[in-house]
Amino acid sequence: MQRNIRSVDDVLAMLDRLFAPGADRWSDGGSDWWDGFYADRDRDVPFFVAKPDENLAGYLARGLLTPGRALDLGCGPGRNAVYLAAAGFDVDAVDLSPTAIAWGRERAREAGVEVAFRRADAFATELDGPYDLVYDSGCLHHLPPHRRIGYLALLDRHLAPGGHFALTCFAAGAMGSQIPDADLYRVGRLEGGLAFTPESLRWIFADLTEVELRRMRDEPPESDCFGEPFLWTALLRRDR
Repeated sequence: MQRNIRSVDDVLAMLDRLFAPGADRWSDGGSDWWDGFYADRDRDVPFFVAKPDENLAGYLARGLLTPGRALDLGCGPGRNAVYLAAAGFDVDAVDLSPTAIAWGRERAREAGVEVAFRRADAFATELDGPYDLVYDSGCLHHLPPHRRIGYLALLDRHLAPGGHFALTCFAAGAMGSQIPDADLYRVGRLEGGLAFTPESLRWIFADLTEVELRRMRDEPPESDCFGEPFLWTALLRRDR
């Protein structure tokens, strides 16, 4: 008989274990899965391209963001982190996968920019905030519902007053699972990633002020930017 719950962390760890092995790809134990995912750079994966998200490039072009300190959550091979560094940001980039981090460092060297890449679980690691920009391109939709608590706590700790949070995530009806949160604990997997509606995003991030929420534009192969219409893009601000 086990009686091993005495803290919130114990409860969260128990909920993690409800997911089948390999399904909790957000967690440190999922780094092997992500390493395998990034190992073959020639795979036909849309976001393997060395291009920034079209919404991120647009925010800078329109003056909605200006250079400062930035955190790239779940940075993968670093395409957005490298772009931000080239645009004058001081960038910290965090990912679970050592393979992705190594690829990102290669890209930064090739681009001649400095990015502080770090292999870590951003939600269990001390970060060097506050940040003027926290950017998430595809991390949120790989988190089980109970881990959104830590996600919001990270923003609360590390997003500077007046700073911006920007996000891309699966759009309901276009990509990702629409299984209700409670039912995910019955099936024991994230179904490849969770879909969100605009209403759900506004509710989750209700403490931030919405600047823009729209579908990502579909960018052609010859574009300088990455864009797939199955994603939401959101820009929110933490009021001073």
